[in-house]
Amino acid sequence: MPFSQSQRPLYEVKANLFKGLAHPLRIRLLELLSAADEVSVTTLQQETGLEASHLSQYLSVLRRHHLVTSERRASHVYYRLADPRTAELLAVARALLLGILAADSDRLSDAQGLPALPGAER
Repeated sequence: MPFSQSQRPLYEVKANLFKGLAHPLRIRLLELLSAADEVSVTTLQQETGLEASHLSQYLSVLRRHHLVTSERRASHVYYRLADPRTAELLAVARALLLGILAADSDRLSDAQGLPALPGAER
């Protein structure tokens, strides 16, 4: 059953949340922010090895999707998660990923146990 017109904006907001998460470096930044109350841009740059301009772009996307907030103090900018539940979301996503990888590993082991096919390399 398709969703109604009144439901559409809610699904768009949810899709935008996942768009904000849809890059490995943005996920890494969120994980770094999950580990502390706040993290300076300097520390984020050191931890990721990103150039300042690239880091700024990734953080801008996270801000636009309301995943992080920032605060300037003197010449330093500090970031934090906009909502602590983001850390929970990341933890659940990691557990889900580990479960998928374990299942794939089991399937790979099963597949490697299949009889050899003529002309097929192992």
